[in-house]
Amino acid sequence: MLPQITATRFLTPLREGGSLPGLVEASDCGTYVIKFRGAGQGLKVLVAEVIVGELARRLDIRVPEMAVVDLPAAIARYEADEEVQDLLKASLGDNLAVDFLPGSFGYDGSRTPSPDEAADILWLDAFTANVDRTWANPNLLVWHRQVWAIDHGAAIWFHHSWPSRGADAARFAAQPFDLSEHVLRDVAGDLAAAHSRAASALTPEALADVVALVPEQWLEPAPGLDDPKAVRTAYVEHLSRRLENATAWWEAAS
Repeated sequence: MLPQITATRFLTPLREGGSLPGLVEASDCGTYVIKFRGAGQGLKVLVAEVIVGELARRLDIRVPEMAVVDLPAAIARYEADEEVQDLLKASLGDNLAVDFLPGSFGYDGSRTPSPDEAADILWLDAFTANVDRTWANPNLLVWHRQVWAIDHGAAIWFHHSWPSRGADAARFAAQPFDLSEHVLRDVAGDLAAAHSRAASALTPEALADVVALVPEQWLEPAPGLDDPKAVRTAYVEHLSRRLENATAWWEAAS
């Protein structure tokens, strides 16, 4: 399970993104970027962050550590900014905490990952249908001279349209992916080798273990997916089917 912590102080909103995350101090003396359950995109964005972030970790892609952070009512009560206060009040309870990387800066191409790292990130984004890694929005940080992948809430789009077309694992399995605008396309190494590495690492057990990390309270039911177990099973099925059908999207993309 993801570590459980409690927010002790809200520091500041981070207004660069559309979801208005914030910076908090927590009970473990750490500082985290908090992704709010009450933000407009809803709980499914938090689910995508966990699943794709932990898939990345299994591919040895650098991603910040994550935790489940409890947001107490007292923190919202003393926030002066009305917009932020409303968001805090709508997000009481369990939210997603992402380790803050102090001194990091947004990826600008001046310090690139290794060719293998870049290829692995391309593969992950194609696998999870993550369109949010272009020069318009790289969602990469450079910290201690190394590239870190962040912000995966736009990936695995299929769960937003459950239970209708989005519940069709075969549709997601065959969905093509365009890598031409990817921020790392020009620095990536051997894409065939990246696929081989990823396919070896993401065993059925690994996929199930990653999905099991999502907190039960974030797994929203839908018709035909009536309980958390059914929702987890659907995530694993979609990811497994896409991995099995890689020739339909990876070879075309690469």
